Amino acid sequence: MTDARSGAPAPLPEIDLEFPDPAVTGAAPAEPDPAPHLGPAQPAPAAPKGRSLRANTLIVMAGTLASRLSGIVRTQVLNLADNTLLDAFMVAIRVPNLLRELLAEGALVNSFIPVYKSLNAEDRRRMASAFSGLLIAVNLILMAVGILAAPWIVEAFIAADSNVDREVATYMTQLVMPFLMLISLSSIAMGVLNADEHFRESSFAPVAFNIASIVALLLLPKTATWLAFGWLIGGVAQLLVQLPALRRFGLLPAPGLSGHPAVGRVLRQMAPFTMTAGARQFLNLVVQNMLTNRALGFGAGTSAGYGVAEALFTTVNGLFVVSPVMAMFPRFAQHAAEKNWTAFRTLTAQGLRTTTFLTAPMSALLLALAPYAVSVINLSPNYDLARFAAATGILQGWALALLPWAVVTLLLRTFYARERTREAVTISAIGFVVEVAFYHLLVPRLGFRGFGLSTAISGTLMALALVWRYRAALGFPGREVLGHLLRVTGLAAIAGVVAWIAVNLLPFQPGFILPGVAGLAVAGTLGLGTYLVLAVILRLPEVNGVLRRLKR
Repeated sequence: MTDARSGAPAPLPEIDLEFPDPAVTGAAPAEPDPAPHLGPAQPAPAAPKGRSLRANTLIVMAGTLASRLSGIVRTQVLNLADNTLLDAFMVAIRVPNLLRELLAEGALVNSFIPVYKSLNAEDRRRMASAFSGLLIAVNLILMAVGILAAPWIVEAFIAADSNVDREVATYMTQLVMPFLMLISLSSIAMGVLNADEHFRESSFAPVAFNIASIVALLLLPKTATWLAFGWLIGGVAQLLVQLPALRRFGLLPAPGLSGHPAVGRVLRQMAPFTMTAGARQFLNLVVQNMLTNRALGFGAGTSAGYGVAEALFTTVNGLFVVSPVMAMFPRFAQHAAEKNWTAFRTLTAQGLRTTTFLTAPMSALLLALAPYAVSVINLSPNYDLARFAAATGILQGWALALLPWAVVTLLLRTFYARERTREAVTISAIGFVVEVAFYHLLVPRLGFRGFGLSTAISGTLMALALVWRYRAALGFPGREVLGHLLRVTGLAAIAGVVAWIAVNLLPFQPGFILPGVAGLAVAGTLGLGTYLVLAVILRLPEVNGVLRRLKR
């Protein structure tokens, strides 16, 4: 690639993720992606100067760590509620959480940023204003429909012979529906800030959500009304903390109904997400029906246990997968807008190596130490045994899914950045259908562990499909990435065995927070230490970044 102004070779943008690999960065370039629609409508602004991708990644990881830790505290406080209230709450928040994938954090951010990055400063402001106004109008309609249709929505989500109180779940569903508006506006703010690589405020916004929710949960009575309002108070906080940053950087959109041509581009990119959203809605419907089905042997507390496992899994996934990928996504979009496919492939390879190096040991440790991880949630020694068993079994299954879904998460963003949304979401939708099929096959036979194993299988198949399509368009460093995966999974397996042996030698049993923390500290440290020592012995290039970071 050459500089259009001087004709001299253009230097590659900084893409150092602290884990460089010369073998990968020196891979032979493939033919450019032939799709004619990838380029922006006008010259894209230059990438922000003075911002290291490594620094951006660390900011996002720090925000995610704070968010997940405060989220664990929020889950601990929620876990003090009884099964009737908490099971109903878990059903209620499924509805706005499903819609937010389409209108908020999923489709919106992944479709908004590539288009936004291709515009000049004035068009960015106009497009953000028009899009936020449209989003508010759509959300108002969906809120009204969701409140009115709550009884039928809840009926669809729970089994006929349900372990969930229908009336309580319906009431709470109606109360939490405004959360969709709050999270959608918050996601617009996040998209605008992230596109300009201002990650600090958007990364720490979920912390505000958790803190506000925790305060509400502690101060307000533990009733259905106040549990739902605590969720809404957190949504308000998450939006408000981002507004000063938008104003400071001159990025605050003024919502309006005036149109902009780029809004159509965003909507066209979002349109294929309806397929994914529909498939995921069907997936969550199946999951929720299974969790509430007494015929499968799942009693009261199962939905609450699923929520606990979900909180723990998303903590690890958010820190070691989502955070680096979020930091890389604007740079992916910039490379795609510039058609700099050499830098694009290099960033892909480095991102895959980084995320899998981090997630492989976490996967093994979650599998070995799941009972102790779940114990951290239990603030009272008189914890609910059914909830504990459900959370432990589901988390162990999900541990196997962590690594393949790390690959899927990063590769999906490479398709979104190239505006190949339809291709990506088609693979995702098919993957969700496959996952549902495995749920029906494995959950009745394996119980709680069947949920995670089904997710792991579908994630692996989706990763292979995404690699195949990526390779056809740009070329893929398959040999280097496969060799790396074999090394880190082998080391992670050894680390998991070490942690499992260590935890079985401890003189206490999991269940309560104190033995949970002690078990994680002892066995987790031994397992992770084993992984890093072996990585040093094998001279894995990724470990150098970790060692440099520890020395600082």
